[in-house]
Amino acid sequence: QDGLKQCLSEFKQQLAWVERLDVTSGQVVDPVSQSASDKDAVDPENDFQREMSFYRQAQAAVLEALPRLRKLQVPTRRPDDYFAEMAKSDQQMQKIRQKLKTKQEAMERSEKAKQLRAMRKYGKKVQTEILQRRQKEKKNMLNAVKKYQKGLSDKLDFLDEEQTSSQGNKKGSANQRIKKGPNAKRRYKNQKFGFGGKKKGSKWNTKESFNDVSSFRSKVAHNKGPGKAGKGGKKALNKRPGKRARQKMKSRAR
Repeated sequence: QDGLKQCLSEFKQQLAWVERLDVTSGQVVDPVSQSASDKDAVDPENDFQREMSFYRQAQAAVLEALPRLRKLQVPTRRPDDYFAEMAKSDQQMQKIRQKLKTKQEAMERSEKAKQLRAMRKYGKKVQTEILQRRQKEKKNMLNAVKKYQKGLSDKLDFLDEEQTSSQGNKKGSANQRIKKGPNAKRRYKNQKFGFGGKKKGSKWNTKESFNDVSSFRSKVAHNKGPGKAGKGGKKALNKRPGKRARQKMKSRAR
């Protein structure tokens, strides 16, 4: 103890308290019992009790130092516009963010793959159950047919069950087709362009159209128009040769 006091006197400086901010706290006050805790009651081998003792001692020192700082008009709260430089640079923080983002994406991909494997496993299970049920139904029907052929049974209920099941499947598929209706593309075009009006019988003649001869052209009807091979006229230019003539021209070219 004498040696410690001597070392303290060697490096101790006679400065004001506001420059030193040293506080020597007494007994630590226990917040539960509202009494000073006994130092001998703290077990040094118990980490929790030892750390709690340090914490309460620091708390008592703060409670003693804050009123003295307020008397000296020293601000103890950080201002709202206080700006402090971070210990790590922006580049380092960007790398950390990128690493965290990559890790999160990898976890999401792993989770999606796990869900996909589970769905595939469930789909295989359902498919296996359906195949087993069909095989069982087929086996039962074959056994019933064999019994009927051997004369052990005179019932044909298995045929009725098969017909009802097939009819039920057909009805179900027909109902699905009826309920389905036109797709979204067809509905959009119907809404935009309509249904185009009447199609069947649209080219049939009526009494008025039959009697209307205003669009009749005799030269066109009798093949006397320009470019036609009419009576006393010239043949049309650039007329395409027939099929046989084209084949002969190809054979000559070869």
